[in-house]
Amino acid sequence: MATEKKATAKLIAPAAPAKKKVSPSFMKALTLSPALAAVIGPTPVPRTEIVKLLWVYIKEHDLQDKANKRNINADAKLLEVFGKPQVTMFEMAGLIGKHVS
Repeated sequence: MATEKKATAKLIAPAAPAKKKVSPSFMKALTLSPALAAVIGPTPVPRTEIVKLLWVYIKEHDLQDKANKRNINADAKLLEVFGKPQVTMFEMAGLIGKHVS
């Protein structure tokens, strides 16, 4: 009887995880403030794209802190968006919220 259970357990594959549905409001294009538009461009984009474009800007201008890669050193344009000279990558998403509508 124990061998039957092992045999059937091998035949039954685990169910594939269900894919999460993306909310249409999550992908809605947002209007950018003038300060944020100066960094990533004036075109309205979803929040996910805003973060991606900010990382492109940060890497192009070598703004990641050398000692601690989780910190971002703001240049003149990012200083207007962040409001302080250095932020962590985790703070960045929260600070973006003030510049979109």
